[in-house]
Amino acid sequence: MKEITLKIPDQKVDFILELIEQLGLEVSSENLEIPEEHKAIVRERIKKSRANPERLLDWEQIEDSFKFD
Repeated sequence: MKEITLKIPDQKVDFILELIEQLGLEVSSENLEIPEEHKAIVRERIKKSRANPERLLDWEQIEDSFKFD
């Protein structure tokens, strides 16, 4: 079975969902919202990195320490 992701204009969602239902296809509607807790973690990390930019490493400094198989 194939899975397809569509971006549909708001005004056409009902039409598309009805069409999908008539064709007997499966519809999965996922909530793609980022939880506030996750946003707060990212905001805190940004705040820390702006306050202490010397604590950050460039990718070139660390890429050799990773193993990609």
